[in-house]
Amino acid sequence: MTQTVLITGSAGFIGYHTAHRYLSEGWRVIGLDAMTDYYDVALKDARQARLEAFPQFRAVHGRVEDPELLAQLLAEHRPDVVIHLAAQAGVRFSIEDPESYLRSNIDGTFRLLEAARHHPVGHLMIASTSSVYGANTDMPYRETDKADHPMSFYAATKKATEAMAHSYAHLYQIPVTMFRFFTVYGPWGRPDMALFKFTRAILEGRPIELYNQGDMRRDFTYVDDLVEGMVRLAAVVPEQGKAVEGDSLSPVAPFRVVNIGLGRSTPLEDFVAAIEEAAGRPAERTLLPMQPGDVPSTWADAGLLTRLVEDIPGTELRDGVRAFVDWYRGYNRL
Repeated sequence: MTQTVLITGSAGFIGYHTAHRYLSEGWRVIGLDAMTDYYDVALKDARQARLEAFPQFRAVHGRVEDPELLAQLLAEHRPDVVIHLAAQAGVRFSIEDPESYLRSNIDGTFRLLEAARHHPVGHLMIASTSSVYGANTDMPYRETDKADHPMSFYAATKKATEAMAHSYAHLYQIPVTMFRFFTVYGPWGRPDMALFKFTRAILEGRPIELYNQGDMRRDFTYVDDLVEGMVRLAAVVPEQGKAVEGDSLSPVAPFRVVNIGLGRSTPLEDFVAAIEEAAGRPAERTLLPMQPGDVPSTWADAGLLTRLVEDIPGTELRDGVRAFVDWYRGYNRL
């Protein structure tokens, strides 16, 4: 029997890759996306066109803030898994337009939780972010660490959705896994992401901007590795009383938080060097102070993920960056 997954934000960067993976494995995929203009909608259209080449894909245009639409989709399709990726992304944009984060991230997640309350699903998976660790400098970040001091409103909305989802898991026994993404990169990425901006600038002969004078470190996670972790986690439904070593499993709800990262913190300069190598030309650097809401370092403790689903692939940075640069050149016909 064909299984069904509902993916919100299916025309987005991570949503596209997740949907494509499930379609390639024969699942039926219901893809909900509002096709908002936060960045060029043509890129979202191109991603969705590739998904629509699969006969078992159904595209639904709409917002997660629409309670009637969500209830209809859950009632009609009865998905085995729901993966909630729709959100307003970006740390810096949350300073410019915080209200959009309130609507998409908090209200949108609330509407989905309400729909799942009335139309139960086998496993509800919700995207969070490494940004929730905020001012915490104890690394690598563990899921059981405190995350009480968000540095941006984006991070605050994601932390809020974790708390909201836990309450619904407790009250209505909805199995929920929150997965915290670290710096995800790869083909079909968003234009506001560092890899996209750096590649475009280097190929156009313009300087790249490095914040905190370039003294930054990130746990760079290749998108295919992230998707592998998500797909494997979908089969590990949280159950009370069935914790593993070092688990974040709630004592009062079928609720778990899991980091999905490479488990390695890499200097930003190494990232830039990989782009230079793939692009075949050097970058001109403009060094700037730290941006509000940003943090100098991220680093995932991926131990819980490994204990739950065994080792996932760890794409080397140079290989992942080259795959993006090759895609960028092909997409832009360079």
